[in-house]
Amino acid sequence: MGLLSILRKLKKSQDVELRILLLGLDNGGKTTLLKNLASEDPTHITPTQGFNIKSVQSTGFKLNVWDIGGQRKIRPYWKNYFENTDILIYVIDSADRKRFDETGEELSELLDEEKLAGVPVLIYANKQDLLNAASASEISEGLNLNNIRDREWQIQACSALSGEGVGEGVTWMTKQVNKRKR
Repeated sequence: MGLLSILRKLKKSQDVELRILLLGLDNGGKTTLLKNLASEDPTHITPTQGFNIKSVQSTGFKLNVWDIGGQRKIRPYWKNYFENTDILIYVIDSADRKRFDETGEELSELLDEEKLAGVPVLIYANKQDLLNAASASEISEGLNLNNIRDREWQIQACSALSGEGVGEGVTWMTKQVNKRKR
């Protein structure tokens, strides 16, 4: 086996880097989700003022996750982070039914953004561990997600705090990246 073939194998085995944009309204659980993805303790979280960036290793992938604050005054700055996004993760607080209209409007605006055209979107229906949480199918229906035709999308019920459902979302993202590589 020559040096060139060894180098080719090494290159193939390197992790693919992905730029993931993590958005949603304030208090939706974005930073808790990010801590869970990074295998960090999610119990001491403060509201994100600005953004957090974490690189997370996943099977065959290096996920560079940009967690941008969701407060109303920060949302106009989201567009500064759209460039070169491979996957959009949108987090919804499933128990905050009063804000479903607002979160739906924000998601709709994101899906209309030219720089995010065709970018797969994973919607985490977070806080499923709370008694008053809407189910993922209820949220999907309420936000008319079935009308999304210009990209791949998935809604995933989860609890960012316990980690339940988070791995299934990562599996979906992996499949999307593998599809795009072909």
